[in-house]
Amino acid sequence: MASTSAPHRSNAGGYSRMKSAASKLYNDNQSLIAEMRRAFNMMKEIAVDLEKDKKSDLVKELENGVAELLEASDDCMHLSTAILSVGNEYRPRQELTDFKKLLDDEITKSKATSSSTSQNHQFLRQFREAVWNVHHSGIPMPGEEQEDIVMTSTESNILNKTCPVTGKPVTELADPVRSMDCKHVYDKNAIMYHMRSMKSNCPCPVAGCPKELQVQRLICDPLLLVEIEEMRTMSKGAAQPGVIEDFTG
Repeated sequence: MASTSAPHRSNAGGYSRMKSAASKLYNDNQSLIAEMRRAFNMMKEIAVDLEKDKKSDLVKELENGVAELLEASDDCMHLSTAILSVGNEYRPRQELTDFKKLLDDEITKSKATSSSTSQNHQFLRQFREAVWNVHHSGIPMPGEEQEDIVMTSTESNILNKTCPVTGKPVTELADPVRSMDCKHVYDKNAIMYHMRSMKSNCPCPVAGCPKELQVQRLICDPLLLVEIEEMRTMSKGAAQPGVIEDFTG
């Protein structure tokens, strides 16, 4: 009996340590992504100021820098996905584990199923649109009519504006969490109570969402907090359109 229980305890301890390490790495990486998003917003604001001063060459250099930043952010996003996957699925074995290969394989899977290229295009478009509006406010940016899906500089990257459980605006949530599967955002206490009240599987409460919720896949990472702050800024701007459009003063 002892000969089988000791390895079992060892495996359980190894799995727990792996989960803990993966969680820390994920949080560190998400913090880096959040800083990249803040840098993107700052670069967009600087570009608007440069465009006001008609320094187009500097604006173009900044746009090239934004493209590089978005590519680096994309790599970090894939790494975050891989870290979580390895942390959730890893089980200790007698033979040595090649963690580099595990991560590389998961990164490849993430890239194959990701829409981040489209998302990066949308962020780059946000940058260009902000610059365009300096001297062409109210006029569609060239090529806009050909775009099927556009995230403009006044649209948020968060899917739902209100918590589907409480109806409270996402920007007012004291403790927001986001599903890693469907990307919807909820009030933490409300969604946890909602999940406990369900006798079996718990579908996402957003109408039409086919995903099921899991407690361990509801998270609040630094990027979510940055995106909520972006949503607050956009809401304030929409409430004061005269301030946003006064680029020529």
